[in-house]
Amino acid sequence: MKKKKVNLRDLEPKEHQGEHSHDDGHNHSSPEEISNFRTYLPAIFSFVMLIAGIAIDYFDAFLFFKGWIRIVWYTVAYIPVGFPVIKEGWKSVKNGDFFTEFFLMSIATLGAFAIGEYPEGVAVMLFYAVGELFQNAAVNRAKGNIKALLDVRPNEALVYRDGDYVSVNPETVEIGEKIQVRVGEKVPLDGILLSEKGSFNTAALTGESKPDTIAKGDTVFAGSINLDGVIEVETTKEFKDSSIARILDMVQNATARKSKTELFIRKFARIYTPIVVFLAIGLTFLPYFFVDDYVFRDWLYRALIFLVISCPCALVISIPLGYFGGLGAASRNGILFKGASFLDAMTQVNTVVMDKTGTVTKAVFKIKEIVTGSAFAKAEFMKYLMAMEEQSTHPIAIAIMEYKAEGVDYNATDVSEIAGKGLKGSVNGKTVLVGNKALMTAHQIEVPAETDNIVESIVMVGIDGAFAGYVTIADELKDDAHQAIKEIRAAGIDKIIMLSGDKDSITQEVAKELGIDWAKGGMLPEDKLNEVEKLKQQPDTKVAFIGDGINDAPVLAASDVGIAMGGLGSDVAIETADVIIQTDQPSKISRAIKIGRSTRRVVWQNIILAFGVKVIVLILGAGGLATMWEAVFADVGVALLAILNAVRLQKMKWE
Repeated sequence: MKKKKVNLRDLEPKEHQGEHSHDDGHNHSSPEEISNFRTYLPAIFSFVMLIAGIAIDYFDAFLFFKGWIRIVWYTVAYIPVGFPVIKEGWKSVKNGDFFTEFFLMSIATLGAFAIGEYPEGVAVMLFYAVGELFQNAAVNRAKGNIKALLDVRPNEALVYRDGDYVSVNPETVEIGEKIQVRVGEKVPLDGILLSEKGSFNTAALTGESKPDTIAKGDTVFAGSINLDGVIEVETTKEFKDSSIARILDMVQNATARKSKTELFIRKFARIYTPIVVFLAIGLTFLPYFFVDDYVFRDWLYRALIFLVISCPCALVISIPLGYFGGLGAASRNGILFKGASFLDAMTQVNTVVMDKTGTVTKAVFKIKEIVTGSAFAKAEFMKYLMAMEEQSTHPIAIAIMEYKAEGVDYNATDVSEIAGKGLKGSVNGKTVLVGNKALMTAHQIEVPAETDNIVESIVMVGIDGAFAGYVTIADELKDDAHQAIKEIRAAGIDKIIMLSGDKDSITQEVAKELGIDWAKGGMLPEDKLNEVEKLKQQPDTKVAFIGDGINDAPVLAASDVGIAMGGLGSDVAIETADVIIQTDQPSKISRAIKIGRSTRRVVWQNIILAFGVKVIVLILGAGGLATMWEAVFADVGVALLAILNAVRLQKMKWE
């Protein structure tokens, strides 16, 4: 079967296809602002009409506000919020699904109109519409939008054709063509380096902050950023098979594999609605067989009151209010949930999988240890090393230059870079080598065997043909990393796992220090995705993945709950995740779980409260002891109590 070509235009949202930027000298509202206003306009219009109608009724301000004029007024107020619901109810009926909340809301509010309770009919539908707007706001922010990925894609390639470099779409470049990549540009396609050497930021693929320096003939991956000089690359893959295109594809597929969380009210309405409808029908007709003075109109009136009382607007409004209370509380704690459903999902997590660099570490290199031989004191050794590293912009060199050396600084001359090995130069008349073991071996300098067991990045120094010492460089743990692991366990998480693109020895060392159950390093994006997919296949396992790089996007999308570090994390990881830790503190993860649990408790309290009051008033209504006023009181009162209960979430503390 022929593989479908990945077309970036297909990935781009349709409303952005064919857009062009222009400025005609006028100020315009953004399409998003206009769209949001239009979304809320029907509810605003109905609210204004309803309040005005109730005020006129109450004060009896206009004598003409009677009969058909009053009916038309409330009908006009009803249509903007009622018509979409009636339309959805009719569609569901045509599809054979009678008992939806759309159907119940329709017959209940139309029933209110039928018995002359026009304000109640409008108010109930307005409550419902506002609840739906709240929920839609959360849905619109939910995961699935991969627009941010489009900002990362390479959008042009300088390919050598007909004796000159021309700019073309990367999708048109064929295997074996020569492309040029300038400083700061993204490599558009996978290939082999034709230039003598190159330095690349590969964070888009590995998530690691350390640049990768490669030599002629080595593989260069699409999505890497060229850091040093103009380079030439011979392409080895088409764009559809390149690294960045694979990540795009994985995010799409992983998102598609995630099941959509269905709101509780949808499930509950499938049971609640048919019961209420059949009870109302029974209340209308069954008394005929048991009551001597049966009057159809009277029992129909009771049934309609019964339906109005049974309107689930209190349920509809209490549920999103509870969730949005949780969302607001989380936001104030530096945690952003992209939708109400993820607060629920967070309460079910029992396995946490995390990335290393940028998640539990700062992604900033620091000198961990300085070891010198007998020939040099530490201070003098560091002066030689710093004189050489001053010539480099490598992150490891920057970490070394932060060391505070006392005395007169040394200066290096004739410094040259040996690709993939290190630096060679002269300091105070001495020949100095700074780099890895391969550099020392190439210059016949014997390296102590103990260095083979060092897991951190190591910089060795040779002076005048002799080994002078070394420094180890490590990525520093975040200040709250230990606390984060302890609190995650205290929150009842059964298993904590670390998957990293960094080398396995470093990953194991960090995992051991933090007390993580199991760890694995040297992993590509697809490797992480496969591991999480295996975990999800285990019975009763709900996985939360925590990451920060573009390479984490596929697994963030595939996990039950994807959590991204929002401060230093990549835009793609943030866009794909369900939950964002805005402060970059891993200790916030346990707080997110606690907030989710508190929110769930409040929501269930609101559900029980709303349902309990409904049952009581429904019984009174069926017995003819409740009028439309009691129905209004039950609805408004329960909604108010639900609001107050939801507000409690704003005041809670989660430490």
